[in-house]
Amino acid sequence: MTGRIGWGVGHGISLALRASAAPLLVGMHVVGRRGNDRRPDAPPPRWDLRLVSKAALDEFFFATEIASATFFSLRDRRRIVHEIGSAVRLYERKGWLREPARFHRRPPVVEQVRIDEHRSAFGPFQHLRFESGYEPHPGEPGRKRFLEYQANRTAHIWTMRHPGPHRSWIVCVPGYRMGHPAVDFTGFRARWLYRDLGLNVAIPVMPLHGPRRVGRRGGDGYLSGDFLDTIHAQTQAVWDIRRLIAWLRAEGAPRVGVQGVSLGGYTAALLASLEEDLDCVIAGIPAVDFLRLLRSHTPEILLHVARAMGIRFDRIEQLLRVISPLAHRPRVPFPRRYLYAGVADRLAPPDHALDLWHHWDRPRCEWYQGGHVSFLWERNVRDLLQEALTSSGLALPRKRARSKRRRKGSERRRRLARSGGLVGATR
Repeated sequence: MTGRIGWGVGHGISLALRASAAPLLVGMHVVGRRGNDRRPDAPPPRWDLRLVSKAALDEFFFATEIASATFFSLRDRRRIVHEIGSAVRLYERKGWLREPARFHRRPPVVEQVRIDEHRSAFGPFQHLRFESGYEPHPGEPGRKRFLEYQANRTAHIWTMRHPGPHRSWIVCVPGYRMGHPAVDFTGFRARWLYRDLGLNVAIPVMPLHGPRRVGRRGGDGYLSGDFLDTIHAQTQAVWDIRRLIAWLRAEGAPRVGVQGVSLGGYTAALLASLEEDLDCVIAGIPAVDFLRLLRSHTPEILLHVARAMGIRFDRIEQLLRVISPLAHRPRVPFPRRYLYAGVADRLAPPDHALDLWHHWDRPRCEWYQGGHVSFLWERNVRDLLQEALTSSGLALPRKRARSKRRRKGSERRRRLARSGGLVGATR
C-alpha cells in the first residue's frame, strides 16, 4: 500500500521510496520483512527454491508499485488533516464508531441496466452498466470531491452467463489495480468457473478502477493516503455489489456466492457482515486492516514525516472502523465462510488472514505454500474453491458437470447435423 505523502518534501520522499525498493528487488526481505514477527498460530513456510521464487515475485510486484508511487501535495496536507478530524467528530456524533453497521445504508433496487455483448479469448461475455447511485452521507467530509469523480459514478460489471434455465452466480470481487476483462477473467479462472463448474460469473469493477478510474492508473486514489476517499470508495464498493446481487436475484438467480482476492477479499469479508443470505463467501489472500498494511509497507522515515505533517494515525484507525471487516460481525452462516491465504505472502501478510479467521470463528481455511501473486496457479486454492462452491450448492460436482456438458455438446451436434450445419458430423 503506498501513500501520497507530500510533494514539497516530494522529490526527496520519492527518492527514498525508490531507494527502499532496491533491497526488495534482490530479495533482502525474502525470509521475513520484520524478522521474528511470525505469529505462533501462523502455518510455517517450508522454504525451498520454489517458495523463495514466489516470495521474490511478491517483492518485485511491490517494488514496481513503489517505483511508480504518486504523492499528494503539501497544500493537500491541511485539507486531509482537517477532513480526518471533522470525520471523527461526525462519526462519533452519529454513533457509527460504536455501531459501524449503521454507517452502511441498504441501496435501492437497480432500475435500468445497459448490457453490451463482447467476444474475447475467454469466450463471449457481457458488459453491464448501471448508475451507482452511491453518495456519501450528507455532511461527510470529502463528499463533494468524491461526487465529482464522474467516471466513478457508473458501475461496470463483466459477466459470463449461460443461456437457458437460470443458474447459480458467483460474484468475483477483484483486487487492487484490477478492473479490465482480460486481467479479471484470468485472475478468477473465469473460464473454469463458467465451463467446468457450470456457473454464471459476474466480476464487478471496483470504484476508481478500470473504466471508473480518475487517475493515471486504475486504483489511483483508492489507497493513496486520502483516507476519506478510501472510506467512500470502500463503502461504494459494497453498495454497488449489493445492488448487483439484488438485480441477479430479481433476474432469477437461484443461488449467489461471493469470492474476492486481496482488496476484493477485504470487500467480500465486509459484504458478509451486511448480507446474510449469501450462499457462500470466500475471502482469498485478504487484507483486512488498511492502516496496518500502510505501516508494514511504508519506510519508517516516511511514517515520521507523515506524523510531522499532522497525520494522526489513531484518528485514522477510528475512522476505518466503519469499513473494517474486523469491526463487523459476520452475518453469513458459519458453514458458508471460507478463506485461503499464502504462508509467504509479502503484500497481505498472513496475520491479516489469521485475524479474519479468528473473527469468523475459525471456518474452513486453506493455507498454501506460496505468496500473494502465486494464488493464480496454486492447486489447493483451486481445490478449496471447488469444495466451497460445490458444498454450498452453487456448482455441480465435477463429474456431473462434465457429463452434463458432454450431453449438451452431443445434442448441439445432432441438431446441427439434422439442419445440415455439420456435414458428416455424425459419421
